[in-house]
Amino acid sequence: MKKIVVVSLHMGYWGLYLFLLFIILLCLQIGTRLQSQLFFKDYRFVAFLAAFALLPAILGFYTFYSLLFDRFLIKRNILLLFVFGILTAIVSSLISGSVITLLHYYGIGPGVFNENIVAIITILIVIAIIAILNGGMGLLTRGFIRWYAELKWKEELMRRNFEMELALIKTQISPHFLFNTLNNIDVLITKNAEKASLYLNKLSDIMRFMLYETKNEKIPLRNELAYIEKYIDLQKIRTANPNFVDFKVEGNAEQVQISPMILLPFIENAFKHADNKKNENIIKIRIEIDQAQIVFECINRYSVSELKQEFGGLGNELIKRRLELLYPEKHSLIINKNTDIYSVKLTIEIHED
Repeated sequence: MKKIVVVSLHMGYWGLYLFLLFIILLCLQIGTRLQSQLFFKDYRFVAFLAAFALLPAILGFYTFYSLLFDRFLIKRNILLLFVFGILTAIVSSLISGSVITLLHYYGIGPGVFNENIVAIITILIVIAIIAILNGGMGLLTRGFIRWYAELKWKEELMRRNFEMELALIKTQISPHFLFNTLNNIDVLITKNAEKASLYLNKLSDIMRFMLYETKNEKIPLRNELAYIEKYIDLQKIRTANPNFVDFKVEGNAEQVQISPMILLPFIENAFKHADNKKNENIIKIRIEIDQAQIVFECINRYSVSELKQEFGGLGNELIKRRLELLYPEKHSLIINKNTDIYSVKLTIEIHED
């Protein structure tokens, strides 16, 4: 908690305490019907009141606040807290009683120790109660400040953990994709060097995307779609039948922002486990965009013996965790596996709250 906030909290407490004393004095003034002169207009009474009600309050509050909280309460040593709290109240009452007596020596206010024993004990008990009540408020104030500081610290820790977890997920996704695409180009080099050069440029664009744009929290959706198209082109070079993939985008992606590398793991998984690429429409990818949401669907036929791992070896839980981090309560993920069809439907809300 910032220092100025702590100071303001203390000033607010003592302002309220003085206001409470004022209300009590005003009630006493009205009750005694001595309206010719107010009590607090007499400096001698104000000095006596400060020694009687304000001094023990300050002593009790800051002893509990500065010493007893750290030494006993934070360590949950309640017995010693109680003992030293009582001692603090007694010492505070003796100090205040001595100040009141000194003021009386100079003709300000009534004395304490020159009265009978019953009066002395009564006054000292009242002063001790004032000290211990304010001491309790000191504990509450210090506890609140510490609780707030720990809350902010935990929020900062969670934020750092969040950033580290996202960075870890990206490093796990990127190498796997790069290995796949490099293998594809390596196969093409021996067959058609000119095409290999063309696809190498596509890979260069993808690597540039991964190095620079994936560092951002959000990127334009059109960039993500261009990245996916290049990825699909690179996958097509492994088969003589380019129609085994059906990829369609509906809607306007110009003004839409999305977290990078959200859709690719599903597409990568579809290519990895797609069965019999000689047939048409083995993989179907649909992306629908409107002002409120993005709907992504990826369906592929697979061989049961092929599907040993999901999401490119990353696992369902890792992908789900990333979505929970990036789009908490703003996404829906449905995964279905039938006899030979694997389907994913991901809906992401993109409208501003």
